[in-house]
Amino acid sequence: MTDIPVIAIVDDDAGMRQSLDGLIRSLGYRATLFESAEAFLGAPEAKSCQCVVSDLQMPGGMDGIELARAVDDRLQGRVILISAFLDDAVQERALEAGVYRFLRKPFDGEELVGCIEAMLEA
Repeated sequence: MTDIPVIAIVDDDAGMRQSLDGLIRSLGYRATLFESAEAFLGAPEAKSCQCVVSDLQMPGGMDGIELARAVDDRLQGRVILISAFLDDAVQERALEAGVYRFLRKPFDGEELVGCIEAMLEA
């Protein structure tokens, strides 16, 4: 029996979380949803995730780059950041933090699917 990959969605926007949840589930994967980086890091479900899709900017706490730095070794290089605010300096910080890929909002769902599938195959 094959384990179904679990993808964590970390975004303070409930609409975005629900939209990404539908996309992930349509691929046959399981999704876990979190409204903050702290909620993800503190959740028991985090240990079963193979990938994290996170917003870059979240109010009142850790941002997506800090989340990428904080994930355990098992998830290093398995964080995809999404944001409308991806300038060169942010992209450099994200790469230094070990982010796998970053996508600019609005992004094409197929582009995210391709990133997730490539990551899971690696």
